[in-house]
Amino acid sequence: MAGALSDELAHIIDLTIAYSSGDSPPVRAVERARLEIRRGEVLGVLGESGSGKSTLASAILRTLPPNARYESGSVMFGGRNFLTLPELELRKLRGKEIALVSQDPALSLNPVIPVGDQIAEVIRAHMPMRRRDRRQHVEELLQSVGFDQPGQVYCAYPHQLSGGQRQRVAIAQAIACHPALVIADEPTSKLDAALQAEVLSMLCEIRKQHGTAFLIISHDPTIFPGFADRILVMYAGRIVEQGKTDDIFRRPLHPYTEGLVRLSERHLLNSRNSRVRLHAIKGEAPDLTGIGAGCRFEPRCPETMPMCASCDPRVLMPEPSRQVSCFKYGN
Repeated sequence: MAGALSDELAHIIDLTIAYSSGDSPPVRAVERARLEIRRGEVLGVLGESGSGKSTLASAILRTLPPNARYESGSVMFGGRNFLTLPELELRKLRGKEIALVSQDPALSLNPVIPVGDQIAEVIRAHMPMRRRDRRQHVEELLQSVGFDQPGQVYCAYPHQLSGGQRQRVAIAQAIACHPALVIADEPTSKLDAALQAEVLSMLCEIRKQHGTAFLIISHDPTIFPGFADRILVMYAGRIVEQGKTDDIFRRPLHPYTEGLVRLSERHLLNSRNSRVRLHAIKGEAPDLTGIGAGCRFEPRCPETMPMCASCDPRVLMPEPSRQVSCFKYGN
């Protein structure tokens, strides 16, 4: 999937996001995140629930809840720092240059407005177009995401559509103005295997036709091979590994990534042999409210060393185009 990728589209630098709750100390859900997104690429964000993936997505779009705050960092997109732009300027960019496919379209779509009108509203906000032309454009979008009768779907309400159909509508809404970047938060998590494959194929086709870049967030490593160009792995609010998808699945560097890759291999094997037993990564993700010094994966790590419990590993580049935070590679 990866072809020759062009220049940088977005660059997130040392981003730290903290949530506050009453008199309790703030909890850092994302800490010192650094990543870049290139034009036309698919970048996967992989990690368990609670690793900070969705917070990272909301932070890029600047749609965090009121109890969250940016402690440090910048979000550069198209040469502009999203964290310093006025809200009015951000509204002009959201939907037009950067868009979101939310985790649950059943919640993000308005239940009392036909889905076609909801897509049309995005177009009306950003593209001067006559009403009849706007209707035609929406129906073309619905057809492009797999609806055979876009006119009927235009008039449908969200509750009249299946989960897979609502996901297609959400994708059509996100690409309505041909944004340079689409962030998709768990776009396949509520779909069966057949629908997952259809959605991923659709995203690949959108990328091919429009050069759209995608930031795909998922807890499921099996969706990335053959789809994503690169992957970054998050654990307990930190990015622990980054690299090309083929490299990460061929030879993962971080013990956590290695565990995820082994799980994906067993999952694929299990789909062909129902008697294969799946083994989880031992232990549970840490509670970020009481986390201390040291590598956050240390309590679950099968390769722990004495310094892991007391020192934070630095980001290293043991190979070109690969980054990892682990004492196995120095520090």
